[in-house]
Amino acid sequence: MFGIIEHVQGDLPWGSVLDAGTGVRSARWISGLPSSRWTAVSADPDHLRLAEEASAAERRPQDRLVLGNWQDPALLTGESHDTVLAEYLLGAVESYAPYFQNDLFARLRPLVRGRLYVVGVDPYVIGPANDETGALVQAIGRLRDACALLAGVTPYREYPAEWVMQRLEQAGLRISFARRFPNFYDRQWVERQLEDSRQLTGWIGDPAMAGALAGRIDRLRARAYELLARLGGLSHGHDYVIAATPG
Repeated sequence: MFGIIEHVQGDLPWGSVLDAGTGVRSARWISGLPSSRWTAVSADPDHLRLAEEASAAERRPQDRLVLGNWQDPALLTGESHDTVLAEYLLGAVESYAPYFQNDLFARLRPLVRGRLYVVGVDPYVIGPANDETGALVQAIGRLRDACALLAGVTPYREYPAEWVMQRLEQAGLRISFARRFPNFYDRQWVERQLEDSRQLTGWIGDPAMAGALAGRIDRLRARAYELLARLGGLSHGHDYVIAATPG
């Protein structure tokens, strides 16, 4: 998705860059851009620490990492940035600021001097699946979310691209680019989701329930490996990139 953003950006200077929901991937990317400075924000201390480590080699004196939650009206107050990145931030907000998604882009709008890029994934754990790979991806996502809820952890909540564009426009931003890209999940994705699920079962107070979920994890892993060996990946759903500018 970063390559798509770079293509859309074209010859426009990056200027001051804000990574509104940083992580290892985005921190590595923005630290390599020809920006004048960058700021990376996360509400999660562990994510921020990992982002700090990932960007350490390229970080300049003017670059900074900030621990903060966008529900805090004082966070980066009075600032504006030429390029703002919200990479998979919308879905993650649910875990740190529940029910705040509807206000997220209005909150970010004063910070956008040039262009806002939103990267997200269409909801994929609900609705019908078109084939066996889609059904398996849904089953893995649903299991992960079920383990989270039973462990007392709030799972991510994703929103479709159309919803995002409506909220961007309501916040006073004009859509300049919007495109979906088919998802093709690999073995690494499967392992990450199932390992997260297994760790969450350790926080479930009912041993019988935790054991049943652990068995379900093993069965889904075996099924996923079978399909991955045969198909090379699991095709289901879409990610999207949306660019918007002050309207």
